[in-house]
This record gives sequence, C-alpha cells and structure tokens, in this order.
Amino acid sequence: MKNDTPQAKPLDSIFKPKSIAVIGASRRESAVGHAVFKNILSGGYKGIIYPVNPGADSVLGVRCYKSILEIPDPIDLAILIVHAQDSVKIFQDCIKKGVKGVVIISAGFKEVGAEGAKLEKEIAALAIKHGIPLVGPNCLGVINTDPTVSLNASFGRTMPKQGRISFVSQSGALCTSVLDYAKGANIGFSKFISMGNKANITELELLEYLGEDSETDVILMYLEDLSHPREMIDAARKISGEDAHLKPILAIKSGRTLAGAKAASSHTGSLAGSDEVYTAIFAQGGILRVDTVDELFDYAKVFSSRKFPKSNRVAIVTNAGGPGIMATDSCVRHGLQMAEISDKLKAELKKVLPSTAALTNPIDLIGDAQHDRYDAALKLVLRDKHIDGAIVILTPQAMTDIEEIAHTIGRIATKHTKPVIACFMGIVDVSAGTKILEDWKVPYYKFPESASKAFAAISKYSAWVRRPRTIRKEFFVNQTEAKSIINKANREGRKYLNAEETFGILHAYGFPLLASTTCDTPQKAAEAAQKIGFPVALKISSPDIIHKIDVGGIRLNMHSKDEVEKESKALLETVQKKMPQAKILGVTVQKMAKKGREVILGLKRDAQFGPILMFGLGGTYVEVLKDVTFRIAPIRELGAQNMIHSIKTYKILEGTRGEKPADLNKLAECIERLSQLAVECPEIAELDINPLMTYEKSKGCVVVDARILIS
Repeated sequence: MKNDTPQAKPLDSIFKPKSIAVIGASRRESAVGHAVFKNILSGGYKGIIYPVNPGADSVLGVRCYKSILEIPDPIDLAILIVHAQDSVKIFQDCIKKGVKGVVIISAGFKEVGAEGAKLEKEIAALAIKHGIPLVGPNCLGVINTDPTVSLNASFGRTMPKQGRISFVSQSGALCTSVLDYAKGANIGFSKFISMGNKANITELELLEYLGEDSETDVILMYLEDLSHPREMIDAARKISGEDAHLKPILAIKSGRTLAGAKAASSHTGSLAGSDEVYTAIFAQGGILRVDTVDELFDYAKVFSSRKFPKSNRVAIVTNAGGPGIMATDSCVRHGLQMAEISDKLKAELKKVLPSTAALTNPIDLIGDAQHDRYDAALKLVLRDKHIDGAIVILTPQAMTDIEEIAHTIGRIATKHTKPVIACFMGIVDVSAGTKILEDWKVPYYKFPESASKAFAAISKYSAWVRRPRTIRKEFFVNQTEAKSIINKANREGRKYLNAEETFGILHAYGFPLLASTTCDTPQKAAEAAQKIGFPVALKISSPDIIHKIDVGGIRLNMHSKDEVEKESKALLETVQKKMPQAKILGVTVQKMAKKGREVILGLKRDAQFGPILMFGLGGTYVEVLKDVTFRIAPIRELGAQNMIHSIKTYKILEGTRGEKPADLNKLAECIERLSQLAVECPEIAELDINPLMTYEKSKGCVVVDARILIS
C-alpha cells in the first residue's frame, strides 16, 4: 500500500463514511459542486452531509459552512471541487480537521501541464505523510450502493441499481457512459470508482480493497496504465485464484498497439511493446483481458452467476438449426469442446423428443418446441457427467411459449451447479422472456456468438483456478562468475558483451552450450576447429555488430582446416569492408548444432515493469512472424510451461506430420534459468538466445547464438 499508516481497511473512509464535507458545493445548477452535493443528498446517503462554500449560506436547503474547519462535528470524507490552485491549502485544512479520506474531483492538475503536476505532487506528498487515502484528482467520484451507506459521491446523472459487480475506471468520461449503459442493460453495481490521475490511491489499493469487500463478487477495470505492475500480479492472483471467496477480475487495457514500444537492438526489445507486457501481467495475475465495453459487461453477466464449468465441454440446445450451427462454430473458434452425446443420452432424448429432432450436438428441438421439450432435453443434458454446461437457444416463432420456456430454463438452472447460458434471439418479441431470465439470474444474450464467447470466458477462468500450483525453482548457478564478467565489461566501458563473455554467463547459469572459442587469426581458427571437431560454424566476434548475418558475418558447415582458414579470412575481409569502423575481436569457431526446431528466448529490463521474459519461434523470421509471448520475471514452473503452450505455433513443438514432440521439459527449464538470471543479474539490460535449437523429447536443446547488452 502507498498509505504509510497501516489500517485493516484503509479505504472505508472513502466508501463507508459516516460524515461527508463537500467543499465547493454550489447553488448553481450547472456546477459540478451542485451535481455532487445533490447526488449525495438525493441518493439516500445514510450519514451526515455538510456543504462548504464561503460564498453561500445554504445549498439545497442545507446550511453551508465557510470552511471545513468551522464544521463542529468530525468528518470522515472530504470531497474537493475547488480550483486546483486552492487545493493544497484546502487539503491542509482537511488535515487539521482530522479528515480520514479525500476525493478530489477537480481538474487542473498533471493533465494540464507542469504547474498542475507540481500541485498534484504536493498534495500526494501530504496524503502519504498524514496517512490520508486520496482518490483523484480529476475524477468523476465514487459510488457505493450498499443500502447501509447509499453513497453517490459523483457527478454522474444517475445512481446505479444495487448489484455485486464493482467497476474501477481510469477514465471519468467512460464512467458516465458506463453508468448510462448499465442502466439500460439493468446491470447493478456494488462499488463504482473513478480513479482520475491516481495521485495516491491507484488500481492496486482499490483491487486489494475490493478483494476483501463482502459486497463484491466480480471486479471490472478500465486501465490506461498500471502504477504497480509487479504488485498487481500478486494481488490479482490472490483475489482471482487463491482466496476462499474467489472473485473474477476482467479488464480493458486501452492502447493495444506497438506505437509505445521503445526502439531496441535486440529482438526481445523490439517486440516487447507495452501492450504485450500488459497481456503478460494479466495472464500471470489471472485477469481476463477483454477488448470492448460490450464484451466487458457481456462477460460480467455470466461471471456474476458464479457457476463455472469443470472443463470446457459444452452442449447446445436449440429450436433452430442455423443458430445452433453458428453457436457451434463460435464455440470451437473460442476453444470450447463440443460435448459428445453418448448413445445412452441419445436413447433418453429419443424418448422425449419428436422423431424429427436432431440428437447430436447441437441438439435441435425443432421450431415448434414448447417448454416441455426444453425442460426434458435440458434436464438430461445437465445430468450427463460428460457435459460441463449448456447454451440454450430460442428463436421467437409464432407458436413459441417464450415466457414459459424462460421460466423452465430458470427453474432448471437454479438447481444445477453447471452453468446454463441462454440466447433469446431478438429484442422486442423476446423481451418478456429475457426479463424472466433476469429474475431467475440466468445470463442471457441476443446472439449465439456472444453466448459462446461468454461460456468460453468462464471456462478459461475455471481452468486457471483449477491449474496445478507450482513453485519457483532455484537452480545451483555460478552467480559470482557471471557478475565477474559483467563487472569487467563495465570497467572497460562496454555495453555489449563479446561472444566468449556472453557464453560465459550462460554457462554460469547452466544453459546447454556448444563447444566454441574465439580466435584472432584465421590460422588459429583452423587449429581450434580441428580440436572442436568438424563440422563447425564461423561467426564474427565484435561488440559493434549485433546482427551478424546482416553483414555477412556467419559461415556454416565448415568441414576441414583449410576450409576454416580460407572462410575465416574471407569473413573478416567482408565484415571489415561493410563495417570499417567496427572493432573486430576475431572469429568465433563453434561446433555445428544438429538440425532441430529453432526457438528464441529473450530478456528485456524495463524501467516500469522490471525484467520481461520472451519466448517464441526463433530463427531469422522471428520479427516477421512475431509469434512470441511474454512474462514478468520471476516465473514459476507453470508459468514457463504456459509460455511454451501459448504461442500460435506450439503444434510445431508438439510434433506434426510424424515428427516427435520437442523436449518441452528442457525448454521450460531454460526459460526458468533465464528467469533466475534476470532476477539475479539486474545489470543485464537485454539478452537474446536465438536460436535455441530444441530436439525431440529427452534429447534436450542447445544454445546456438546469443547476445547480451548490459546497462
């Protein structure tokens, strides 16, 4: 926590205040200060509210005070709607008054420039020094629908209905739209928080608070950046996958482009855009990332039901073939498995359905289906131990008893722990039915694709919760040797390590290496090749040359001393001609690696995120294919395995067309060793192992080439 004063629930003063002072409350109806005060007053707030405005005697019939210091009673929460220039002095008055929490709604801080940033920094320092949690500035405010509090301390147009979803947003403008959307969709909230500039309280503190909040079941977030990314992983993992009362976390992260990625010399550096790192953070924390607000609330509905499948086998029950096929396609596309309808289940379905019904999956009840067919089919489907949940589709036809079917689905769904998702296609004709589904708390959607995506989301979350718990391995390494190499380069003022130094660090950390040595003449290279054993590869050794292949600095499959001497000389001449300013150390002679499948391991140290690990398909096309994945170090065993499984071309490693699977265990071990290296050697700024040649199961892998940049 950023707050220096340890408290059991430090944000209760924000969300459960017994008294509030609205500093800047206004009689002018167009003013924000009027809207906030009116919302608190008319929202049924259960505490005491005090308007503060030196230029008014009363606001909305409530006596007004000139200053918070004039209020005779204790104040839990102060809401500031004042000019930014006045905010520091007023915050100091709040400190004198003994206020326990502050929300600054006013704008005019870091979002407007240096002067505003200075004011914001000063207020943040006061908040930390005096242990006063501060939300904002430049925010919409906060809402708590708990009827024992009933607090709408915002300038939104409406108080949302009570629910068990909490929403945290970095955008105040989005908040107003979401409140309106939720009202139209009949979605309720427990807490609704606009963070604003996050001068003191950030998404981390709010997440931790909501994780302990008994009124919250699902947490939704809109984020533009993270203030504490590494701590966020630990907090989110605990809330969404380890606490007794698990709470799914769903998030939108804006800015899904590579535009923010910094230029870097390594593959890892150039591929590790901020968006990919956020994806990694969400994956490690068990946060489900979504793309749109529509999707966020679509998923929130199904997560609010708190029914999660044991696996990903889904059955579809429908009264129309076309929508059933659409749902099937979408289920498969989003990683669900269409449940097998056993012969036993088919026989049971045959007894209760007409002969024209389709008894495979999707189960088509035929267009004239009434509630009795839905009742019989859905009960049988949910009873089958090989089916983990159901999507029930209804298209409104002239003979369809929509409302009774809705009641039937609701009654059956409440009796089962397996998830049931309804898809009532349309808006007007099915409206009475969807209202009934809502009353039964059955999640429903307008179209099959939305229903299948929602089921896929809860299936993915359920799999994450049920994942095996693994530890973070600690390998026996020679950290002293690695540090010695790094320190030597630093003393000499070098940022790039030469080949021998790079392989020396990898050797110290137990990576599998090929025999190699660097020689300063072609003749010595030929002698070294003889000792290593043919065939060998030749590579230019220069701290100034990062991509050797681009300057003709690699020769492969040398089979004799004469060939090595000749090609070494030619290689040196070619490179010196192309890069006359480069410092040439010589030629690295390396044992040729046997053919295998090429992957890349990488490390980039980021000022905000710390050490970032990369894994993907390697070789010369890595930046073209960009089939890579990222994680924040350190990682656990399962994290390394997930990195391997999550690339699109994983099937190449798994083995295709008669190929045997790659040695995935050794591959995972290399990723874990890289994670340990990243943590223990913070001087390493960037590292690429490309390619790491991996062989079939139990045959291991070997580093073919690597480079290291130190800071």
